[in-house]
Amino acid sequence: MFRSPDLNRITLKGKRIFDNGRFANSPNRFRAVFGDFFMAKTTGNARLQQARRNKKDEFYTQLSDIEEELKHYRNFFNGKTVFCNCDDPYESNFFKYFALNFNALGLKKLIATCYSASPVMGRELPLFDRMNGKKAYKIEITEVIDANNDGAVDLSDVEYLIKNGKNTLSVLKENGDFRSAECVELLKQADIVVTNPPFSLFREYVTQLIEYNKKFIIIGNKNSITYKEIFKLIKENRLWLGYRNINKDMWLILPDDEQNFEKIEHGKKIKHIMACWLTNIETTKRYEEVILYKKYTPEEYPKYYNYDAINVNKVADIPADYDGVMGVPITFLDKYNPNQFEILGMDDHRLKYPNWRGRGPDLNGKPIYRRIIIQRKKS
Repeated sequence: MFRSPDLNRITLKGKRIFDNGRFANSPNRFRAVFGDFFMAKTTGNARLQQARRNKKDEFYTQLSDIEEELKHYRNFFNGKTVFCNCDDPYESNFFKYFALNFNALGLKKLIATCYSASPVMGRELPLFDRMNGKKAYKIEITEVIDANNDGAVDLSDVEYLIKNGKNTLSVLKENGDFRSAECVELLKQADIVVTNPPFSLFREYVTQLIEYNKKFIIIGNKNSITYKEIFKLIKENRLWLGYRNINKDMWLILPDDEQNFEKIEHGKKIKHIMACWLTNIETTKRYEEVILYKKYTPEEYPKYYNYDAINVNKVADIPADYDGVMGVPITFLDKYNPNQFEILGMDDHRLKYPNWRGRGPDLNGKPIYRRIIIQRKKS
């Protein structure tokens, strides 16, 4: 049975590396593991910095959420190269998860890149006494063995292998933006991308993954489902929701200097975020049949004012005996079975991409909340 390691039991030279899922004694422990590699003068990406300042979308995923989702895909990772291209290894629990489970998952290679203007670098983590700026870097791991013969495979072995050439850590020439030429070349090497990209650049991020025909498991804001560029992929069955229930939001970690937080757990500021997992890897959940039991009546299912389709307020209320066009809540995507239903569009399926109504259909003369327009497939 696959089990994730207990991070708090990992030690280096008799001292714990992690404390409640983050590096203990942060600067010293991280320096011990990864060495003096990172700091130099930054050049920054103005657009990405501005997006992060304005959108406040610098969030970090909790390890427990990563473990809960990725356990469903563990057989898929065997023999694959994984790329985490929005992940400072100090702060990223994606990097921790894959580095510590490298052998259990049977990975071929793990690549992680860090953006030079990450608010973590240089604020929480003054790695060098001679620090005069920050620069992006990458880590490539191809082997994790018990190199120091301490009887356990852990991050101290990753450290040993980095220092002895099996794994590499190097400074990038550019700023680590996922759109940079260096990161695109790394993307081409990858079989699958797993990360939490900046929400404000989500359209562009997914477009790149599709352009390079990459498999992915990523986190996005739930509102991204209604972006016309993203919904088009959902409609074409090129992207769908992961295993986590769409009604179960996430508590994501914020940078230490962020003041707009809701609570503190294990010394970290966290905030309730409307986020969900999105993937293009087949899941068993995707083909679970929705059990329908309600009967159609014109009184319970009124038609929209502006076109011929009935309104359904809850996924559980989809009528079992209605073969026409229906508008259902966005949460339908959590139950969407492409063998059972066809997605016709969003809000008004008569509008073809890239045309977009941008608001819900009209009921009793007024627009209601966004609706996905569907039709049952004939048995």
